[in-house]
Amino acid sequence: QVQLVESGGGSVQAGGSLRLSCAASGRTFSSYTMGWFRQAPGKEREFVAYITWGGARTYVADSVKGRFTISRDNAKNTASLQMNSLKPEDTAVYYCAAKRSGWGSLAYEYDYWGQGTQVTVSS
Repeated sequence: QVQLVESGGGSVQAGGSLRLSCAASGRTFSSYTMGWFRQAPGKEREFVAYITWGGARTYVADSVKGRFTISRDNAKNTASLQMNSLKPEDTAVYYCAAKRSGWGSLAYEYDYWGQGTQVTVSS
């Protein structure tokens, strides 16, 4: 069992930056692929980025490529999402998620989810 808690959300003006963190409980954190997803009001949950257990493989969605970076620190049981050059369309609730095996960008493949943190970008 893994419990995930996101932090770092907030309100920022377009062009600004935020860093989201996901703190995980459990001794098996380093064996999970970690992903970030987001959901804007009235829209489906959208993949943002993932990083595999050792950090060797990362992938970010085209919509955030070049602006968002995913990372992890297995010694601290944390995963992070650095978001730069934020745009109003990045406004959403951001969720971190853990996947027991393999990697991927489909939400239904992830086994554990955090409660989400709100990110609001104003123009």
